[in-house]
Amino acid sequence: MGLAARMTGSLRARLLWFLLAAIVLAAGAQALVAYRTVLKEADDIFDYHMQQMALSLRAGLPPSAAVGGLGGAEQNFDFVVQVWTADGVRIFESADQAALPQLAVLGFADVRARGTTYRVFSMQTRALVIQVAQDMAARQHMAGTLALRTVAPVALMAPLLMLVVWWVVSRSLAPVARVRTQVASRQADDLSPVSEEKLPDEVRPLVQELNLLFDRVRQAFEAQKHFVADAAHELRSPLAALKLQVQGLQRATDDGARELAIGRLVAGIDRATRLVEQMLALARHEASMAAGAPPEPVALAEVARLAVSDAVAAAQARRIDIGIARADEGAAVKGQPEALRMLLRNLLENAVKYTPEDGRVDIAIVRQGEGQGEAVELSVDDSGPGLPPAERERVLDRFYRSGEPQAPGSGLGLSIVKSIAELHGASVALAASPSLGGLRVVVRFPTKT
Repeated sequence: MGLAARMTGSLRARLLWFLLAAIVLAAGAQALVAYRTVLKEADDIFDYHMQQMALSLRAGLPPSAAVGGLGGAEQNFDFVVQVWTADGVRIFESADQAALPQLAVLGFADVRARGTTYRVFSMQTRALVIQVAQDMAARQHMAGTLALRTVAPVALMAPLLMLVVWWVVSRSLAPVARVRTQVASRQADDLSPVSEEKLPDEVRPLVQELNLLFDRVRQAFEAQKHFVADAAHELRSPLAALKLQVQGLQRATDDGARELAIGRLVAGIDRATRLVEQMLALARHEASMAAGAPPEPVALAEVARLAVSDAVAAAQARRIDIGIARADEGAAVKGQPEALRMLLRNLLENAVKYTPEDGRVDIAIVRQGEGQGEAVELSVDDSGPGLPPAERERVLDRFYRSGEPQAPGSGLGLSIVKSIAELHGASVALAASPSLGGLRVVVRFPTKT
């Protein structure tokens, strides 16, 4: 694997290379700044030194004295001194024999001579023209030496810095490695949350989202297991009954017995079909809960109209008056429209099933309270026999059937209602209907959290 691939695949390698590049760039920037700063300061110092040297010669010192006095400076800083008379006769020149221009520009100037650049200071007195020059290479060499001395400690400390950086990066990435180890060592059915202990702030959101994913997958697995267990438990009896009814049809000896057996078989098939439909509806709802579909504003009045249209055929078959007694058009909750329609449809089907012929089923949607206690209540009243207080909580459990012989049902309708209500943060309560005398089911949706 190439270097680029390793850097792309390894966060540790990427951080180490980036930090190494940062150290190198910082050292280079420091060297450049130090070099330019030292060079500027050296220019100022040497320019001042050259100016003072020229001023010391303006009194017309003997050449021999001048040479003797400048020897040490020449050896240390490569100064070149030339002196002319006002007539242009050179009366002194340093040992370097530099070919500097005789017609000097007064003040400071940069002059090309002998293949290099000289910094030259020239001044004129009444009798002399004094010229002091210095090779710029000497200044640059001095600045480079000082800059190198400044950067050298950083270069010497670079290996130690890299060790410290490697240790810090490794320690910082240790929580990531710990999370990877936790996930890698798990069995396929282990969906427990990953520990968030001592995780950095940058890694904790990733682990939290991973735990939420585990929770959704666990709910999906549990829903699947519940469906399989419920199907195995509840379909056994209807299938056995269908088999007995088929055998009864086979044993029928006359048309009357055959018609009776066919009627029983059709009724058994209808009950089994209804049971399968409700089990599939419950499975779809639990799957939607596990998927975590985003909620949206839902107008309960519109949901009620759709649910009534779904249940009106069954109600008309038994001459039951079904409708919306009251509905606040502005009453809305956040949730899933199809799930809420399934909730109300199950309430209506349950009410129609247990209400005698020529009975009545009413729906009401009312806003209650204000401020933080504001809520929307959805209620369904029927004129049926109602339920005794002891059974009102039990009928919300799966596959529990009340003792009504004329409508055995599957025991899933109200459990689906309870499950959908819990998904929306709502509560379900059963009581006696004060208006129709039968059962009242109230679903209370809080609108403020």
